[in-house]
Amino acid sequence: MIDPVQLAHTIEANVIAALSEDMGSGDVTAQLIPADHHARAYVICREKAIFCGQAWFEACFRQLDPAIKINWYTRDGQCIGVDQVLCEVSGNARALLSAERPALNFLQTLSATATAAHRYAEIVKGTGAVIMDTRKTLPGLRLAQKYAVIAGGGTNQRIGLFDGILIKENHIAAAGSIEAVLKATHDATVPVQIEVENLNELEQALNAGAKLILLDNFDLVQLRAAVALNQGRAELEASGGVDLESLRAIAETGVHRISSGAITKHIDAVDLSMRIQ
Repeated sequence: MIDPVQLAHTIEANVIAALSEDMGSGDVTAQLIPADHHARAYVICREKAIFCGQAWFEACFRQLDPAIKINWYTRDGQCIGVDQVLCEVSGNARALLSAERPALNFLQTLSATATAAHRYAEIVKGTGAVIMDTRKTLPGLRLAQKYAVIAGGGTNQRIGLFDGILIKENHIAAAGSIEAVLKATHDATVPVQIEVENLNELEQALNAGAKLILLDNFDLVQLRAAVALNQGRAELEASGGVDLESLRAIAETGVHRISSGAITKHIDAVDLSMRIQ
């Protein structure tokens, strides 16, 4: 679960970095506008999507003009459509012009992530499986994209290497066996998951007491066999080879979770624009 305090700090850091990257020593084009001019603008959507990124958008403008006023007509997690006005922004004209691109970049990227997560979550509805994200996120936007996954109807995996154990083949090899590496986690205070590559490894993990198992690149036949072998002893997650075409069939095998890096890295920015009146 994303910690609200950590998220607030992350939003501030994301926005400061984005504005610094874009403005550098100052927006020399915006300086053509008189410093005391005020303006009003609206943001419009050009395609159907799931909206996300409101806090990042607001923070971009408020960093430059704390008195900025934003009137929203949608909120994170809601479906937005073609030619829909998302919000009106009013305040210092220079601030509106300078913050426009970073603010829209956050909205477009996070809405794209939420839209992808929503698309996957809708496909598995009724199967009992949930859609999980991964650590395959855009550098610097890990928490932002994981927030967007939730807004779209998905579920978060561990945030990073610090809040969850994922035992992979190299960890098993270094420890000597599945049993040995799982034994080393008995005092763990974070969730423990082990990755297996075949049914034999799955059986070893189950016999060693694993409660969360990732089935790496199992085909549909193997997934069904894994569910039968498991008999409800552990929570099973399918990963690898997951796309929109295979997703429903994977969910119908009876696995509990399906993880996909596509919902955070194979995304197309949502088409949004801001117009000053």
